[in-house]
Amino acid sequence: MFGDIGTSPLYAVQTVFAIDGGVVKASSSDIYGVISIVFWSLMVVVSLKYVVLILRADNDGEGGIMALAALARRAVPPTGRRFGLVMLLGVVGASLFYGDSVITPAISVLSAVEGLEVAAPSLAHLVLPVGATILAVLFAVQRFGTHVVGRVFGPVMVAWFVVLGLLGLRWVIRYPQILGALSPHHAVLFVTRHPGTAFIAMGAVVLAITGAEALYADMGHFGRTPIRLAWFVVVLPSLTLNYLGQGALLIERPTAVGNPFFNMTPEWAQVSLVVLATLATVIASQAVISGAYSVSRQAERLGYLPRLTVRQTSEHEGGQIYLPSINWLLFGGVMILLVTFRSSSRLATAYGLAVTGTFLLTTALFLITAQAAWKWPRWRLIGIAVLLGGLELTYFSANLTKIVHGGWLPLLIAVLVVTTMLTWQRGRILVTDRRMRKEGGWLTFGDVLDTGTVRRVPGTAIFLHPSNDTVPLALRENVMFNHVLHDNVIIVSARSANVPHVPPEDRTTVGERVTSAGPVALVSCTFGFQDEQDLPAALTQARAKGLTFDPDEAIYFLSRITVHRGSNPGLSAWRKRLFIGMSHNAANPTQYFRLPEARTVMMGTWIDL
Repeated sequence: MFGDIGTSPLYAVQTVFAIDGGVVKASSSDIYGVISIVFWSLMVVVSLKYVVLILRADNDGEGGIMALAALARRAVPPTGRRFGLVMLLGVVGASLFYGDSVITPAISVLSAVEGLEVAAPSLAHLVLPVGATILAVLFAVQRFGTHVVGRVFGPVMVAWFVVLGLLGLRWVIRYPQILGALSPHHAVLFVTRHPGTAFIAMGAVVLAITGAEALYADMGHFGRTPIRLAWFVVVLPSLTLNYLGQGALLIERPTAVGNPFFNMTPEWAQVSLVVLATLATVIASQAVISGAYSVSRQAERLGYLPRLTVRQTSEHEGGQIYLPSINWLLFGGVMILLVTFRSSSRLATAYGLAVTGTFLLTTALFLITAQAAWKWPRWRLIGIAVLLGGLELTYFSANLTKIVHGGWLPLLIAVLVVTTMLTWQRGRILVTDRRMRKEGGWLTFGDVLDTGTVRRVPGTAIFLHPSNDTVPLALRENVMFNHVLHDNVIIVSARSANVPHVPPEDRTTVGERVTSAGPVALVSCTFGFQDEQDLPAALTQARAKGLTFDPDEAIYFLSRITVHRGSNPGLSAWRKRLFIGMSHNAANPTQYFRLPEARTVMMGTWIDL
């Protein structure tokens, strides 16, 4: 979880003094100012905002901007303007997080492997192939689960933070005056003396706090208390010492500005540090990859992505999941970045916009939640908005200057993801409306049953259907073309609530509809957006509420809807093609709902979009 922010010392300070051809000078006053801004950014944005405030906004134990948006939407009135706005903010924030998830693995691993250029210059040509190999292995082992990766690399991260602290402490002891950079007045002096330079520097200083959003997004994997304990006891002290040490090094040896992190290391330890840093950057990549899995499943359950194949990788932690499609899409994006930018310094120009944009959106959603759900007083909300919003807006504005130098990349990724999510949501609404018209109501279906041509057959037929108001297409087709109706008919609807988890005892409700051919059982299953949608298990639990059937003999019927591009209004032609492409690649409903394949029948029809 702390891999992303924990590997920022590899490139953050270096980038500050390299930005715009070295507009920030390695002078004593500038060094004090930069280190002071880095420290207070860690204190305000990470410690205060995320670790103290944002982690309070857990949605039944889950974090991430989509979970926060769902929490805010539950709190605001459904008729107000904010109801639709909060989910739009969540979609945009999630899209920016995907941009971060693509850039972070590439820049983190490259920055570590580039240590070879300092430790062994003759091996500099191996930086790119070694980085690509490491990332390929990382994405390949994701299917084994977060707990496996954590068990292997957890001790490595402890060692990494210990080494960070010791490296910094060595230089702090040599130049103890650098401790004065902890005073915020150095940051204020730097800004007032050189406002233009400070503004440019802020665009690179933000690299020191990238990974803060991953702390929140991964909360479902680890929990709130371990995050807070690890941050204040281990991570923050180690980062502070290391940044102070880099500042002390640059005051004593300004020529080390090209790579202060590896230059602060004794020569005999540089190769070993490259290895350790590489392992740590693998963890940095793991943090955002796990976060991308969580955000993707939340978006799918909230109706912004098609059904995704989700594999649970832990028997004990519901938040530990693996999404093959998301994993390999991220891998493809990371490899493209790697061969396009080819160095961490060039990638750093593309970094920052996605992170700072997500910061701003998270703050806005948090303030809405605090006002609507927790009833915080206005003065407190204004204070947080001014402090956090003002600082993050400065970061965001400073990073806007990077757009032409690579900052367009995360924005492009975000635009593509937002377009995809909003297209799927709109298309899903249109298809649902047209499917319901095609299904027809129970009144007209009763006329079919009354013809006398329908024969009752023994057994239980379970029809999956999103609504109890219309007749499942599979049921209608089975009656009209096969002229049979099972003795026991159960119609099951599954929906996702705007909460991460629904207790098993509250997951199902059982009702009944009376038809001319006899009663039909109606079962509604409600799952949280982090719950595994296991319908057979839910139906078995519903027997305690009066549902009668043999779970080992029941046959499941699915209505397979094939969408064709038509001339109906509602979506432009290119968005229709995008929606149809996504629908064709949606997860198999048999596997998605954990249905027994040998007892599942699929009956299809088509709908024009």
